[in-house]
Amino acid sequence: MQEYQEKLIQLLLEKNNQLNELQARIWVELLWSDFESTYAKAGRDYQGPEMTEKVVRQWIEYQGAKLHEFVANNPKYKHLLNNQTLH
Repeated sequence: MQEYQEKLIQLLLEKNNQLNELQARIWVELLWSDFESTYAKAGRDYQGPEMTEKVVRQWIEYQGAKLHEFVANNPKYKHLLNNQTLH
């Protein structure tokens, strides 16, 4: 799983130059766990990290460049992604 996440972190950093490495790591972990928990709540069988990596990769490809804007609209995540605490 970590190998998949490391690749996704690098992809996100390529897509979004507004994020530092720690922020990208947090985003990947949040997206990863969100997909897996939503999939499980829907009653789906676990498809392994390959499936999760595929979905998170798609999200990063399509939304990665704007993920840094998410905090402004969702203050509940601000403590996780605030620039002041991540440098």
